[in-house]
Amino acid sequence: MHGMAYRGAVAPASAIPLPLQQALQSWTGLMETLPVGIYTCGRDGLLVQYNRRAAELWGRAPVPGDAHVRFCGAWKAYRPDGQPLDLSDAPMAELLRSGAPVRDRELVVERPDGTRIVILANLDPLLDEAGELIGAVNCFQDITEAKRTEQALREQQRDLDDFFENGAVALHLVGSDGTILRANQAELDLLGYSREEYVGRNIADFHADRPVIEDILARLCGGQKLDKYPARLRTKDGSIKHVLISSNVQFRAGKFVNTRCFTLDVTDQKRADDELRASEQRYRGLIEALPAAVYTTDAEGRITFYNQAAVDLSGRRPELGNDKWCVTWRMYLPDGTPLPHDQCPMAVALKEDRPIRDVEAVAERPDGTRVPFLPYPTPLHDAAGRLVGAVNMLVDISERKQAETRQKLLVDELNHRVKNTLATVQSLASQTARRAQSPDAFREDLEGRLIALSRAHDQLSQRNWEHADLREIALASLAPYNREAGDAITVSGEPIVLTPKSALTFAMIFHELATNAAKYGALSQPDGRLALDWKAERNGAGPKLRVRWRESGGPAVAPPTRRGFGSMLVERGIEAELGGVARLDFAPAGLSCNIEVPLANTM
Repeated sequence: MHGMAYRGAVAPASAIPLPLQQALQSWTGLMETLPVGIYTCGRDGLLVQYNRRAAELWGRAPVPGDAHVRFCGAWKAYRPDGQPLDLSDAPMAELLRSGAPVRDRELVVERPDGTRIVILANLDPLLDEAGELIGAVNCFQDITEAKRTEQALREQQRDLDDFFENGAVALHLVGSDGTILRANQAELDLLGYSREEYVGRNIADFHADRPVIEDILARLCGGQKLDKYPARLRTKDGSIKHVLISSNVQFRAGKFVNTRCFTLDVTDQKRADDELRASEQRYRGLIEALPAAVYTTDAEGRITFYNQAAVDLSGRRPELGNDKWCVTWRMYLPDGTPLPHDQCPMAVALKEDRPIRDVEAVAERPDGTRVPFLPYPTPLHDAAGRLVGAVNMLVDISERKQAETRQKLLVDELNHRVKNTLATVQSLASQTARRAQSPDAFREDLEGRLIALSRAHDQLSQRNWEHADLREIALASLAPYNREAGDAITVSGEPIVLTPKSALTFAMIFHELATNAAKYGALSQPDGRLALDWKAERNGAGPKLRVRWRESGGPAVAPPTRRGFGSMLVERGIEAELGGVARLDFAPAGLSCNIEVPLANTM
């Protein structure tokens, strides 16, 4: 070592007290075989003897008995904290002063070449036969690697503790009886508890669903691993957190030690998923409620959704994910030419990534019947603009086609009725202008009355001006005023067939009443309600049709200071056109109108 030959260092016999010589003779040979450093000092602290391992650890071979070497053969020594250690304060000096053994004392020894090692020293006193202290022996070993390992373990433990305590994911340990053994800050922040309020309690105290935690503990005790197990946790403020739990059990020698549980908060995701599902349900409900056939496809044309109206139109139920392009059985052009599905408007819309409009086609059902329709295929794109599919609406135009065949016949009839209609319009315009307070009021009132008259004409036109249904007249008149909720207006009554004359009269009366309700009455308020009903009384000598209009939930009603054209139209129209009676009641709770008409004058 360091070019130094070593044969064992012993002080001259003349320099060693006889009792000490006698004490050393029995273990001199043994010292050289031991893997630890050993040296002895006399009562005066001078180095007496040391073995080969001691010289290796010191990095030098001091001369025994040298007056400059006392208490230790090391070049320099330091305390464990790095502070220099005067050898007069070394463990050997301490023992020689006190006579008491020194155990497990750590020191840092610096060699002449500057390297340092950590040693662990154990010292014992040497006594003569009279029990007097005559010297001491130090047995020391190199624990540098052990200290490095210990330091690495400490650093690793600090890292693990830091990972546990400061991890972004909530983490806790649970014992076999369900007691929370440890929790990190993310777990405490998630639930809002302090460490004292959380650790030491049973985990079941924080679960909103006892069967769930019982199942979790049972699975873990059985050695199962949990991966994103859904659960609900109760926070300190009483709110509920939706979480996913991933956990497994640490077993030692087959004994349950603890579970390591990672808790992932998915409350916001759960809320978003619920809202998305609700939105999808509303969307599907809306699509199902549509009277038109609607279906969707993916970007390749495979059908992904269809409503009942699509089944009714096509006469079949498509196979999702398999049928492509269209829900129909077969397709034709209006002239009867077969139209392959991969050339249909939906296929063109997807292939060319553009909506298709103003194209007619004919669908053939499996039973052989055919339905003319108008398709409205429209491509769908994601947020990045990529084509993801398409939606198509098929509008059945059978009735339109049938109407076209009757159009010529109706034109002749309409020519006759146009003259009467123009006369009615002339009268409405004259009466409206006479009572209008401004040009804008005149235009608004006249347009409303003409539209009401137009709707009634539509109803009659659908039936070749032969008759109309009272319910359809009422619904058409009230449709512009009904709200989305669908419960602001209720219409009920038995089927009543009206003559064209009575249909036009009721259409104008319902329009006037509804316009007044929207401006001043029940339909002007969010909570307002309107009920329209009728019944035919056929008992007695004169069968009658009784119609009731009742408003509620609107602003307080007061009788008008003057009779407007609307009131006059209601009262005089029933009397003049149908020979009946209309009574308007301006009660504070809401306007009501009771109409009584001889049934014979309406049918």
